[in-house]
Amino acid sequence: MGNWVENEGLSIFVVLVWLGLNVFLFWWYYLAYDIPPKFFYTRVLLGRALALARAPAACLNFNCMLILLPVCRNLLSFLRGSSACCSTRVRRQLDRNLTFHKMVAWMIALHTAIHTIAHLFNVEWSVQARVEEEGTLAAALSSLGDKPHESYVNFFRKTIGNPVGGLYVAFTYLAGLTGVVITLALILIITSSTKTIRRSYFEVFWYTHHLFVIFFIGLVIHGAGRIVRGQTDESLDEHNPEICYKNFTHWGKKGACPIPRFSGNPPMTWKWVIGPMFLYLCERLVRLWRSQQKVVITKVVIHPFKTIELQMMKKGFKMEVGQYIFVKCPAVSKLEWHPFTLTSAPEEDYFSIHVRIVGDWTEGLFNACGCDKQEFQEAWKLPKIAVDGPFGTASEDVFRYETVMLVGAGIGVTPFASVLKSVWYKYCHDATNLKLKKIYFYWLCRDTHAFEWFADLLQSLEAQMQERNNAEFLSYNIYLTGWDESQATHFVVHHDEEKDVITGLKQKTLYGRPNWENEFKTIAGQHPGSRIGVFLCGPEGLADTLNKQSISNSEADPRGVHFIFNKENF
Repeated sequence: MGNWVENEGLSIFVVLVWLGLNVFLFWWYYLAYDIPPKFFYTRVLLGRALALARAPAACLNFNCMLILLPVCRNLLSFLRGSSACCSTRVRRQLDRNLTFHKMVAWMIALHTAIHTIAHLFNVEWSVQARVEEEGTLAAALSSLGDKPHESYVNFFRKTIGNPVGGLYVAFTYLAGLTGVVITLALILIITSSTKTIRRSYFEVFWYTHHLFVIFFIGLVIHGAGRIVRGQTDESLDEHNPEICYKNFTHWGKKGACPIPRFSGNPPMTWKWVIGPMFLYLCERLVRLWRSQQKVVITKVVIHPFKTIELQMMKKGFKMEVGQYIFVKCPAVSKLEWHPFTLTSAPEEDYFSIHVRIVGDWTEGLFNACGCDKQEFQEAWKLPKIAVDGPFGTASEDVFRYETVMLVGAGIGVTPFASVLKSVWYKYCHDATNLKLKKIYFYWLCRDTHAFEWFADLLQSLEAQMQERNNAEFLSYNIYLTGWDESQATHFVVHHDEEKDVITGLKQKTLYGRPNWENEFKTIAGQHPGSRIGVFLCGPEGLADTLNKQSISNSEADPRGVHFIFNKENF
């Protein structure tokens, strides 16, 4: 239970607080519209649908306040890098920013659905009340405002029945029109954010996600029409609705209750979202400023397995291990930015990324860099590149542990290239101040081509460790997951050779997938009483497996071994 708190506790705590605030706001605002006499006559027209519309509206304000904060990358990187205000546990929570962003988005979708359905009933009943026969309280309330010097409670002033009246409200009233627009924008944003769309049609995801600008503009002005109306405080002093409603036919006559007066609720959404909107505007201005700074591509390397390496330089660029950047290539697209993990080390005089060619944009970048041509490409012919970043990730914390497990799947090995390079540089110069004492590195790939571009780095690190009589510092296991038994058997006959026939490394390539339970138990046995960082850049299924193993193989005793799971998210 102890390590469950360390691995998941802060996240669970934040989620429970967030859910609790949503429940509190919903219940508070539901009661605020369902009980007070101020909205007594509004409830006569609309019933419980009034409170059921206003309660989720309050939750929408709260969640729309939160939705932009997790994507203020510069702000998060600043907080993450500030040890004064950001502990290790808080940094690990900041690393889950996109997970929280998605949760808030689904909560917005839920409350939008409740709010919309409730208002559909509200509009239908408001329209119906205007054409209702005289003699009912609803008809009397709806007629208020038809005469001079009267204020109205029913916002619908036409005498048109349903369904035409409902359509009239939807497309001529500010609240109706903005409600339709922001609901459609939200539907497009959410449906294009699924994993399938993001991976296969990233451009669709990218462009539709920017409908958030329309969403927020519509959200801020949505309540400006003040269609939700309640009795004024002055009117309540002289007209008690819980008594006067019984004699509504005598309102305004001598000795009877005066005619009630009403006013609309002032728009409140802007008060909730103005702060985050300002922060996000500053975020975009910083990104724009950084994207205008000159970036020079110094080298393009074509690696096997449809992977290219871009080595770049930019004045004032500083990075830490495992960080990532956003890259834009105007020759491919003037608007699209794509995230890539930095594969260079902070000690190098350039920064680099590895790009696997898997879609239209990466194919365009491949061609723009001249990688589709056989002849040598002159440097001046290389495309212009804009870079935003770097931004912090979980991998930055690698050097805060004495023992770490690094797990990369396929191209997901890139953040650990930066880590291992930095380790190599530190050992070349002075490793006496290095807290990190042991690395367990796991790389899972489907075929042999993916190994080739990374093998040179591992060979250099392997040789460096042996020269310094510290060969035990790095234990690495490379797993070939896409081969069948007959293919693996062909290479097993060479198992006794000094170097592996696939990678050229002393450590032999393994076939199949790791038995994670055995791996965790073995490492736990070798490092009793340690806090072991587990870092993954890979698919969700593997993340679930490693997270469960981190929890189950950690001891309840605070002095025992604890596995701390971290995953790359960008």
